[in-house]
Amino acid sequence: MLNPSLQLIGVTGVPLIKPGDSISEIILLACQKQEIVIQDNDILVITQKIVSKAEGRFKNLNSIKPGIRAGIISLVTQKDPRFVQLVLDESNKVLRVKKNTLIVEHKNGFVCANAGIDHSNVDDKNQENIFLLLPKNPDFSAQQFRNDIERKLNINIGVLIIDSHGRAWRNGTIGMAIGLSGLPGLVDLRGKEDLFGFKLRITMVGAADELAAGASLLMGQAKEGVPVVIARGFPYQLRDGKLSELIRERKDDLFR
Repeated sequence: MLNPSLQLIGVTGVPLIKPGDSISEIILLACQKQEIVIQDNDILVITQKIVSKAEGRFKNLNSIKPGIRAGIISLVTQKDPRFVQLVLDESNKVLRVKKNTLIVEHKNGFVCANAGIDHSNVDDKNQENIFLLLPKNPDFSAQQFRNDIERKLNINIGVLIIDSHGRAWRNGTIGMAIGLSGLPGLVDLRGKEDLFGFKLRITMVGAADELAAGASLLMGQAKEGVPVVIARGFPYQLRDGKLSELIRERKDDLFR
């Protein structure tokens, strides 16, 4: 058997994204300029920021009227009560509150800080009150990008939308999946044999998150300018997956 390999190809030259832009067309044009050929079974890993910008997910704090609960939480977190209200509007539930920290369950089901709302790499530097929300339905966005590119190139691909999240038991942020189409979120290895013939009993691989973390190394967190990564050689069979595969049910979540 050939030595297995996974290739990650960063796509640069993507312009600053504006509301209404076609992400799929922009990615294809950037690849064409760099002579990158998207191949059958490749996976396009896309940072959440350009998706949110294209979908116009901007909010101005000046348009937010904080409620009583936001005011109370702001006293503990020492965050702007308008920002706290924006986080509450994007969340199902508040899980942890302390100074400079607001951990919530996002409306899409995953746990993250500040409902994923961010101010970094927002274009207009003259608007300090402009913040960027996560895509409303990242699975749907991934499906749309996949449909567009598969139709134009006549190939089968996967699309993964990622964001930087912290974890309950580790320091530091990593790239994690928030939306996917055409690839598995989880890979169930239960019943497979190990090297010694013993059958695995509980092993479930968070394959989409593993790929997200790897691609995030190339994307960076500051001004690297690599919003898209093409992954080639993904070691699992592509299939229709969804974000919900990766979200642990509340009754099984010991960190709640």
